[in-house]
Amino acid sequence: MSTFPSIFNDVIGPVMRGPSSSHCAASLRIARICRDLMDGHIKNILIEFDPNGSLATTHKSQGSDMGLFGGFLGWEAYDDRLPNSEKHVQTAGIDVEIKIVDIKADHPNTYKITLQSENETRKLTAISTGGGMIEVIEIDSVSVSMAGDYFETLIYCEKQDELIKFLESSIQYDEIIPHQGNTSFIQIRSQAFPEQTICDELMSMDNVFCIKFLNPVLPVMGRKNMSVPFISCNEMLDYNKDKNKLLWELAVDYESARGNISAAEVFEKMRSIVHIMGNAIETGLKGTHYEDRILGSQSLQFKENLDADKLVGGETNNRVIMYTSAMMEVKSSMGVIVAAPTAGSCGALPGAIFGTAHSLKLHEDEIIKGMLAAGLIGVFIAAHATFAAEVGGCMAETGSGGGMAAAGIVVMKNGSLDQSIGAASLALQNSLGIICDPIGNRVEAPCLGRNVMAATNAISCANMALSNYEYLIPLDEVIDTMKEVGDRIHHTLRCTNLGGLSTTRSAKIIEHKLEEQPGAFFKSC
Repeated sequence: MSTFPSIFNDVIGPVMRGPSSSHCAASLRIARICRDLMDGHIKNILIEFDPNGSLATTHKSQGSDMGLFGGFLGWEAYDDRLPNSEKHVQTAGIDVEIKIVDIKADHPNTYKITLQSENETRKLTAISTGGGMIEVIEIDSVSVSMAGDYFETLIYCEKQDELIKFLESSIQYDEIIPHQGNTSFIQIRSQAFPEQTICDELMSMDNVFCIKFLNPVLPVMGRKNMSVPFISCNEMLDYNKDKNKLLWELAVDYESARGNISAAEVFEKMRSIVHIMGNAIETGLKGTHYEDRILGSQSLQFKENLDADKLVGGETNNRVIMYTSAMMEVKSSMGVIVAAPTAGSCGALPGAIFGTAHSLKLHEDEIIKGMLAAGLIGVFIAAHATFAAEVGGCMAETGSGGGMAAAGIVVMKNGSLDQSIGAASLALQNSLGIICDPIGNRVEAPCLGRNVMAATNAISCANMALSNYEYLIPLDEVIDTMKEVGDRIHHTLRCTNLGGLSTTRSAKIIEHKLEEQPGAFFKSC
């Protein structure tokens, strides 16, 4: 797997529906790979979750099941049929069984999946690493490492040495990896699948049993001998010593090198993301409805009070709160959103950036610059900490979103590079140790409040940085500290529904109502 995160793979994206990127989008991507492993022919599926992980208690309520079913059917993460994916799987004649069993999982978001068709049985184990990112760690009891950013060809065979020599002289590839065990196969990582004539020649060989073609599931591909200009804040500052670039320009440099695309392509790719975010905010402010959720469309009430001058805190601050709320409501109503850096924290970053930009009447290009700057801060977090609440608590999600947003706001106000970095450092310092304790086992509350807190924290820290407040701890050290603190947060406080507000009497009443009759709680409010 690549050690160099992409802004569009790891930080701002995927474009998706559902409450949680680490549950919905990641599970869908895992299932898409499962579907390819079975050549699209699946009759029976056994899914196993470890009782000590997060998925044992959250796989249904936070959308893992929904994402898996959609992926098994070959859908995209933004497909409008996803809320009904379970029915579609049943209609397709696929029998799915989910078991909670000790699979000795090291990671809290581990999926162990056994797939059967009329002719074969395959096994795949994968983990969700946060923000929709995944790693396939085992196929047919053989250890692998796949992030979904290559065309992966698996040649099940014997006598691998001869085949490898043939492949090396016959195809274009990034890497050829032999795997031997009870099952043996050769893994080919490449920018495209081998030509059909080569595959036909391979299948004619006596020692080749079958070939599997696993399509990439990420928008930005990996490649051989990838390099980036920097991978930490300190390295970025060294790179920039003789260039005097702003944070958004450095983000373009990084992503251009990471994705092997032009600077203009990076900018326009972010523009398309900005359009999706903007549409989601507009949708939220028109009102959303979805029965199976806890909270209703509260941003409309906020807008009425804001228009009536009944609120305190300033126009920009309140617009940010309203936008953040609207985005979270679209997410909870199964609308299309952008995970930024996750779905559970999809409100803070766009809420802060769009709210500030609209208040200041800035051009769309300035929003794009702010988002690019935010994305680069996210790259540093992804590379050295985590976005997964199951690993680092809500600090990893809303905390990261707030730190990213603070840097982006400074860029939109024409602040210096040091001020941008300082804003991110201050905001992340303020977020250390925030737990993840969803009420009713849903990613709605206290997620909404924490997104709002992250967005308003971003404004405060941006203003502090623009006023040259001392941030004292360098950004790299703060990110390292995030990782250390996350590792120490007890597992019951990391999105497992086993601690914090999740276990209060009122939360359990809400959870029971939702389990008994989806939509009952919302109707009773």
